[in-house]
Amino acid sequence: MNLVEAKQVLETALICSQQPLQLRELRTLFKDALGADTVRQLLEDLRLDWVHKGVELVTVATGWRFQSKPEMREYLDRLHPEKPPKYTRATLETLAIIAYRQPVTRGDMEDIRGVTISSLLIKQLEDRGWVEVIGHRDTVGRPALYATTKQFLDDLGLVSLDQLPMLEGPQGGLGVIDTLDQGAELEMAHGGSALVDALMAKDVAEPEVPTLNGQSLIELDEKNE
Repeated sequence: MNLVEAKQVLETALICSQQPLQLRELRTLFKDALGADTVRQLLEDLRLDWVHKGVELVTVATGWRFQSKPEMREYLDRLHPEKPPKYTRATLETLAIIAYRQPVTRGDMEDIRGVTISSLLIKQLEDRGWVEVIGHRDTVGRPALYATTKQFLDDLGLVSLDQLPMLEGPQGGLGVIDTLDQGAELEMAHGGSALVDALMAKDVAEPEVPTLNGQSLIELDEKNE
């Protein structure tokens, strides 16, 4: 098999896959006959092949995948006009705290928000696959430590947490997530669907509404617990 054929195999596998594929999985297509560097270069070549199309090849936390470009969302939404799931202000605040301060306990989150956090709220984030327990703090009661998941990064279209919007302030961005000015619609971004996931946070000195992947943020009805 030559490299042109190999690139076609990679393209077909990625288009047909419902989940991102890791490099080691893609190498199994060739029974490991192609080295990791070769497959990686073919993927980069494939990315360039699609650069002028409505779909792009990207890397996320769990591997490589094809997804629609942000500017295609306006048109794709017409195929599925139903609104995506909405999350309350309290839910988004909690998610933002976990994302920027992880690992954190429920008590840590309550200290930052200044209110009691419902266990149902955290369960909602766990059920969505965005948050998980990664251990327990070595203190009285051994409270669970929560962190975001790779699924969370995938849905945001990110490879790592380093790509989250930077928050500037007197506490280096860590003390600014006690309030949110706005909410955001969060929906799964995969294949031909739109990527509009975003975290919202308020800067201590000046309110800031960060965006991801060039997407404008959509306001939610603010609903506190």
